[in-house]
Amino acid sequence: MNPRERRAARHQPPDPEAEAAPRPRRRKTPITVEQVVDTALGVIATEGYEALTMRRLAGALDTGPASLYAHVVNKADLDELLIGRLCAELVLPEPDPAAWREQIRGVCTQIRDQYLKYPGISRAALAMAPTDLETVRVTEGMLAILLAGGVAPQAAAWAIDALLLYVAAYCLEVSIARRRSAHDDAAWVLDRDELLRRFTALPAATFPHTTRHAAELTAGEGHDRFDFTLGLMIDGVAHR
Repeated sequence: MNPRERRAARHQPPDPEAEAAPRPRRRKTPITVEQVVDTALGVIATEGYEALTMRRLAGALDTGPASLYAHVVNKADLDELLIGRLCAELVLPEPDPAAWREQIRGVCTQIRDQYLKYPGISRAALAMAPTDLETVRVTEGMLAILLAGGVAPQAAAWAIDALLLYVAAYCLEVSIARRRSAHDDAAWVLDRDELLRRFTALPAATFPHTTRHAAELTAGEGHDRFDFTLGLMIDGVAHR
């Protein structure tokens, strides 16, 4: 079975008969897909997603790139495996019509926390068709929650896309800001007081609203803005 066939097989439920069939003998220390994903996540956790290339991954596994391509088709296939692994960690609630807003918010928060463990990894989720079984498990769970809340199927489908896009973009921005602060001697990008000072120092005649509402523009701690935006999106879906 070539890598593309193996990739397609990952998108199908497991076949008990196939799993029970004897497997051909392999070398004592083969590289597995699980090991590839584990090592890739380790590289991202310490060096960031931008550092992850097939060559860098092969080096971390002490092998050649050709060995990787026996398990993954290309970088896009690896990205799908990485996001699938993170999705496997998510706990999906039993849909509750009375608490669907809190439930969908909770799933999005779990995704956010998984992404932020691995700087920049949410980039891998952008423009990716969700075909990995674990990824589909999450979208299936989100769809069930929204439908239980009375959201129309089409609105629910597009809402999931919008929510996942926002979570990925938010996490990517946070990762970029943290990296700049840590490596580019640009701590001011995360300094609220510095940003407030810059806004209030602007000429009021040219920027009357910015100077007047500088405190509001720079307000918020931790994930306050994330929570606010999720609330806007979820309430918007409910109103539709």
